[in-house]
Amino acid sequence: MAKVKQDIQEPDRLIFDQRQAIDYQNKSWKGLSADLVEEISRKKQEPAWMKEFRLRSLNIYNSKPMPQWGPDISDLDLNEIITYIDPDFKKKNSWDEVPEEIKGIFTALGIPKAEQESLAGVGAQFDSEIVYQNMRNELAKEGVIYMDMETALQEYEDIIKEHFMKLVPPEDHKFAALHGAVWSGGSFVYVPEGVQVDIPLQSYFRLNAPGAGQFEHTLIIVEKGASLQFIEGCSAPKYSVNNLHAGCVELYVREGARLRYSTIENWSKNMYNLNTKRALVEKDGLIEWISGSFGSRVSMLYPMSILKGEGARAEFTGISFASSGQVLDTGAKILHAAPFTTSTISSRSIAKDGGEVFYRGLVKVLPEAVNSKASVSCESLMLDSQSRSDTVPVIDIRNDQVDFGHEAKVGRISEEAIYYLMSRGISEEEARALIVRGFVEPIAREFPLEYAVELNNLIKIELEGTIG
Repeated sequence: MAKVKQDIQEPDRLIFDQRQAIDYQNKSWKGLSADLVEEISRKKQEPAWMKEFRLRSLNIYNSKPMPQWGPDISDLDLNEIITYIDPDFKKKNSWDEVPEEIKGIFTALGIPKAEQESLAGVGAQFDSEIVYQNMRNELAKEGVIYMDMETALQEYEDIIKEHFMKLVPPEDHKFAALHGAVWSGGSFVYVPEGVQVDIPLQSYFRLNAPGAGQFEHTLIIVEKGASLQFIEGCSAPKYSVNNLHAGCVELYVREGARLRYSTIENWSKNMYNLNTKRALVEKDGLIEWISGSFGSRVSMLYPMSILKGEGARAEFTGISFASSGQVLDTGAKILHAAPFTTSTISSRSIAKDGGEVFYRGLVKVLPEAVNSKASVSCESLMLDSQSRSDTVPVIDIRNDQVDFGHEAKVGRISEEAIYYLMSRGISEEEARALIVRGFVEPIAREFPLEYAVELNNLIKIELEGTIG
């Protein structure tokens, strides 16, 4: 049988690699110090407790070593990262008022159009700060709150103080501490009891500056019996210097509530994506994580669900795509801490041109979490012999009344399958595309295709347009 070539072309990142000509001179601070942390707090006019929290986080950061496990991040020099960029403009509630040079990139990404057609609200962050925030009036009348974190800290200080970095404390790891010290921007969402937000909210984070870090904080509280769909999009142009993303997401899902949190991450290949996400789910609540990782030089991302209440549920659906020079170390963590809790993890990954994909997951069932159910499914497709895939699932079950299942598969595109399809009149390129589409379809269909701008653009570019 003739050998079938396996090359896949690089995706066209023309839209995402657009750079905005912003003068960052005298507006940005490199490295990390107590003076910088205090300056950030002063500029934001924060309460004293937040300044103290930042300084305590800085001390924790300085005391903790770099992670000694996972991908190699030794090339990341944190002293060379710009940790804060002071914007020249204030947040706007109308796209017409956003500076043209900034509005242009969001328009190219399709976000204003998506807001008009299929979103209940949009927040847009450019570098360190939110530049646009708006929500439909009908949601505001129902008591829904959607605003940037800085405004929330001023208007809802008690709520923020009660919840801020309680799920992800700065003691967790070095990059959580870094986040606690220099966080800026992000979104606060509050959904009152019983309110159903059926049309998604979306926050989009754009990092434009070379050599910079982005440290947005997302805090979402969905009260008893309420529901919310939330979409997070991320992108950055490619530079020859390292960039860093160390955001933090904290989600509170109350009794009988439901939250669907979708993320489309399309960072450039000079980005270190070291993000932390965690959800606390109470009785009969449901958290759904939908995660797509298509960019970055290195990613370390493991959304965690803490099933605190009886009958709480967590579902994680993830897809990652690594090509040359990329190491995507992703997965999910589930803690069953109550009886009759249920979790499902479904992960698929693709590697090409020497890219590395790594599933790292944890399912832990505590002694009191009797009659719980958990299942893990990991599948990886390598498009050539240079790529690599590893699966490291950790399973820690501490009672004998648990229903647990796990499966993992790693494989390559079959030359026989391509040959068979070609023998039926299908071109080689389309045969390869069909196989990859079939592989990702069970995961891709879970994404909010009709709403997520980044998914509509990126899935087509990365998984279809480049291989078909």
